Amino acid sequence: MAVTDLQPEVKATATQSGVQRALTTASFDRTLASARSTMVFSEVLKLAFDSFRASKVRFLLTMLGMIIGSASIILVVTLGLTGKQYALNLLASIGPNMIEMQYNGGSVVGPDNTSSPDFMTREDLNAVVEQVPGIVASSPMLEFHDSISVGGGITKDTMLLGVSPQYRVVRNLAVVSGRFFDDQDASAHTKVAVIVEPFARTLFGSSASAIGRSITVSGIPFTIIGVFKMRIDTFGQSEVSDQTILIPYSVARYFTGTDTVKEIFFSMKDASLVIPASKQVLAVIKSRHRATSVYTAFTMTQVINVMAQIADMLTIVLTLAAFVTLIVSGVGIMNSMLANVQARTREIGIRKALGATTREIRLQFLTEAVFLSLCGGLVGTVLGLALPLSVGFLTPFSIPVSPWSAVIALATSVIVGVVFGTIPANRAAVLDPVQTLKYE
Repeated sequence: MAVTDLQPEVKATATQSGVQRALTTASFDRTLASARSTMVFSEVLKLAFDSFRASKVRFLLTMLGMIIGSASIILVVTLGLTGKQYALNLLASIGPNMIEMQYNGGSVVGPDNTSSPDFMTREDLNAVVEQVPGIVASSPMLEFHDSISVGGGITKDTMLLGVSPQYRVVRNLAVVSGRFFDDQDASAHTKVAVIVEPFARTLFGSSASAIGRSITVSGIPFTIIGVFKMRIDTFGQSEVSDQTILIPYSVARYFTGTDTVKEIFFSMKDASLVIPASKQVLAVIKSRHRATSVYTAFTMTQVINVMAQIADMLTIVLTLAAFVTLIVSGVGIMNSMLANVQARTREIGIRKALGATTREIRLQFLTEAVFLSLCGGLVGTVLGLALPLSVGFLTPFSIPVSPWSAVIALATSVIVGVVFGTIPANRAAVLDPVQTLKYE
């Protein structure tokens, strides 16, 4: 057969051989990639689990720090949220819908060049009620001090507040005994009084004994018809003291001879209206007085917002302190893994001799470190969530639990495992296979 006749067959055979080699190479690459992405990692997980079973006590003691740290993060956040909820509920009990208008300075110059304070008036209150929507209760407050006579030649220094019947609603007062004066008492200028509970005990021994008794203010007798108290302790931030007597505003004007008021209180129908309404109230009152006069609209919403910010900051600080426990446990994991690498030096050498790559060795020990920290984080998270949930389930107390605290605890556990497991993993990966096989 001629040489020219053989050339097509040789070319066909060469082409077929090249295609077969290309397919074989591609198949090998796919197999290698599959082994590295699935088989190798699954083998690493199996080795990590086998290593844990071989040294259960040592690994459990190493995990203890992660358990405590993860549980601490969740419990600290839970305690912070509980304290925040309690404080906000306490402040809200004082009056979250209240707006308190105060006069802070400024004067009116008279014709003889004398100046007098530019106090608010009852007409200011009426103007605000007419122009600002959403107000459900309001009260002026007129304050003066006097020595009252309780009989038997005994007198007591006291503070009298002239207020309207709606003052009880605005200031969230609790009537302990008797009743609060009503609109009929105010319109009839009835000489009645409601005294604070500590003062009633001081004067008459008990709240019930004070009802129906008489006190004399500037020679005018007043009949005590009720005893009240603040529902929540305001820690001295209220105008009500332990020697306070409330009388109708219409009667209190007789003692001052003026229509001015020291403060004006408003109560809104919804807490969301407090901030915009306070700006409207302030604008109405300013428009009725001199431009140089200074007035302030005080609301509990501002205090509640500040308290919420303080509680959040304290929670963050305490949570950062709890992270210290995780860092300490991370150091424990690193020391344990370093000892584990040294104890398994011959195993590392044998694996390298059988073809394990540096990447696989590094991944094996890094996986073991993350396995340790993550298992500790899981156990700590379960314990941290179990305690507040159990308290909320077994008791009537409502304990707020943040799911983000569990996510943060688990994520931090993984990060700690990666950070503190990197050094032992790198040390194991760079060991010389020849020297490791000689290690005793």
